[in-house]
Amino acid sequence: MSDLTLRLSDLTKGYNAGKPNEVRVLQGVSLDVAPGEVVALVAPSGAGKSTLLHIAGLLDTPDNGKVTIEGTDMTNLSDRKRTAVRRSTVGFIYKFHHLLPEFTELVSIVLPQLAYGMAEKAAEQRAMTLLDRVGIAERASHRPAALSGGEQQRVAFCRSLANEPSLLLADEPTGNLDPETSDRVFEALMTLVRDTGLAAVIATHNLELAARMDRQVRLSGGVLESA
Repeated sequence: MSDLTLRLSDLTKGYNAGKPNEVRVLQGVSLDVAPGEVVALVAPSGAGKSTLLHIAGLLDTPDNGKVTIEGTDMTNLSDRKRTAVRRSTVGFIYKFHHLLPEFTELVSIVLPQLAYGMAEKAAEQRAMTLLDRVGIAERASHRPAALSGGEQQRVAFCRSLANEPSLLLADEPTGNLDPETSDRVFEALMTLVRDTGLAAVIATHNLELAARMDRQVRLSGGVLESA
């Protein structure tokens, strides 16, 4: 197994290829992320950070270049195998929590584990452990409508880690929150990441939050550079 969780090698990605309005979003992007490392991806809106995260998480494919996760080249995997890797190895967090309104906190975190084959009791125990780590275990029976925005996002964090992934990809995970709540929720996220020792790439506009991560990279003009 590689000593890197994620390696992106010379990725390129464009839209409307060959047309006058062709847009080159990524131009030779490379990035290595080690286990336990938290990397801040800093980029303005429209710079391609979501595209980069989607390619890294096997939700999209590059025009050229290679994605390697835990030493395995993902380039030529079938859709079925890519889906299996996403389910077992990659956790996603988005700006909006996307919690289903009919499910409690607990159920929202248990369901992805059941889909992965975990026994229900073990899934519930893991869900409660994750909720306790982010300080909302006492609200496990509440549905999203009864939770604050910060609590909803913390449930989303727990859900993303339900199947013990080795790689976490987060796209503006606190971008929909006020500054005070954003700070608390970011601390909860970092607690989960540090406790589990996974590799993480977290896209953010917030330079203060970015400075609290292990290192920063900046995406601009399709090129990735150290910030």
